[in-house]
Amino acid sequence: MFGQRGKAAILFPSANEVFYNPVQEFNRDLTCAVITEFARDVLAQRGVKVEVPGEREPVVVSLSGEQTGADEPMDEREETNGSEKQQLTETARVGEKCERGLRVLEGLAASGLRSVRFGLEVPGLRSVTANDFSAKAAALIARNAQHNGVGHLVEASCKDASLLMYEKREKRERFDVIDLDPYGSPSSFIDAAVQAVAEGGLLCVTCTDMAVMAGNSGETCYSKYGSVSIKAKFCHEMALRIILHSLDQRAGVYQRYIQPLLSVSVDFYIRVFVRVFTGQAKVKNSASKQALIYNCVGCGSFHLQRMGRRTSNGKQMKYSAATGPPVGPDCEHCGHRHQLGGPVWAEPIHDREFVQKVLTAVSVNPARFGTSRRIEGVLSMVTEELEDVPLYYTVDNLSSTIHCNTPPLLQFRSALLHAGHQVSLSHACKNAIKTDAPPKVLWDIMRCWEKTNPVKREKLSLTSPAFKILSTDPSLEACFTVREDANPQSRKKHLTRFQENPQAFWGPKARAKAGYGHTRAAKPPLWFCRRVRETKNVGNHCARLPDLQ
Repeated sequence: MFGQRGKAAILFPSANEVFYNPVQEFNRDLTCAVITEFARDVLAQRGVKVEVPGEREPVVVSLSGEQTGADEPMDEREETNGSEKQQLTETARVGEKCERGLRVLEGLAASGLRSVRFGLEVPGLRSVTANDFSAKAAALIARNAQHNGVGHLVEASCKDASLLMYEKREKRERFDVIDLDPYGSPSSFIDAAVQAVAEGGLLCVTCTDMAVMAGNSGETCYSKYGSVSIKAKFCHEMALRIILHSLDQRAGVYQRYIQPLLSVSVDFYIRVFVRVFTGQAKVKNSASKQALIYNCVGCGSFHLQRMGRRTSNGKQMKYSAATGPPVGPDCEHCGHRHQLGGPVWAEPIHDREFVQKVLTAVSVNPARFGTSRRIEGVLSMVTEELEDVPLYYTVDNLSSTIHCNTPPLLQFRSALLHAGHQVSLSHACKNAIKTDAPPKVLWDIMRCWEKTNPVKREKLSLTSPAFKILSTDPSLEACFTVREDANPQSRKKHLTRFQENPQAFWGPKARAKAGYGHTRAAKPPLWFCRRVRETKNVGNHCARLPDLQ
């Protein structure tokens, strides 16, 4: 049975002998887009120009509506932007082998769909190693590569993924790009991956074990990623920061460190793209990049505590232990206790300049991917996020804490802006508020809102967070007049962000079992049901998910 996915025509087994999930199209499209821009940057330094079909159209993309480079094709702009140190003497095209191109490894390739798409859609490749431990999967990969005419680029491999990467630890043998998209957790492959990726190479990692990373099993999360997950409204961004922490921690063992390019939480999984570098001096910064999370179990206020401290002393950097904690025994706002999570990555999780390049490339060539509209929506929100503000609050949770009506999103954002603070949305959660305002300011704004939307205080328990918070007078007078800058461009343009139902009963699929035909998956976890409810036009989708096949 053949299926058309992107530009690839893939043979799929009739039984569930090789894993395949059709709703991961967004994941595969985004990966092709990211690797293309990564190849453009890296190969320019090797004197190679990347050529993408359909990309010679004028570039007229900007969230603000401004035109940039409208009379100049993208390839010509890349040649004259001053960032290239070498004259471009070779052109790399899709489907052609480039001797100075990238060496790519897909460690868990299954049907080989992703690797075949790399060969057909990503220019500047020297080789693609599509590996799977299953002999049936490896045979299927070889057949699909030959059927699509990329046998000269895509090589099938049947090895243990970790063993294969450990064999490629020597500098000359390392891969420029390693893609890990396992069924469940990638934790067992991380140690090998951070060693087998080349200097400045790209590591692409997917995690689908969101029940663990979103706080349902903190002890399991610690055993896999070295971080304790906690149940909180910011769980999706916390999951991103947990995997980044784990990657940086394992890389540090080998005097390497990571630079996140893009980190996204979508549907039922998270996906991160990071570059890996070597440098003993830079590795010393790692402790100050990680933080513990103090989260109040009553009102949801949170504080971050850095694991280390670094201060600049002229040309030298001084390192010392961090001081803390940033909170007392009980929450100052509601009097409840704190739960401790982490450590997590506390630095920016995106490279805004790189994300803008990917967004521009996708926007001017929308026919390249089937999910271009959604890629534009997600990346546009990513470029608008506050870079130096970890985690977020949700307006509905702030309101439910004090049992009052939920203020309109624009009015709440405007109140924060009027108070002199920065604020943004988050791609990871529909009603998220990322802000540099401390919790005290947030609760003052909610107290002011409650004055015009009063709560029946006689019904509040004396020990409830709502009673304690509302018993304190606000120290500022919030202004809820809507400001023009309170509504971001991505929201004004109604850009697509969430997955529209691609098929009935979409979501995590059953693990492949070679030779046994179809297998039934367990009932979807609660976190998945919550996530689906956030998706556009899903109705009562979660109630109709007895199994996922």
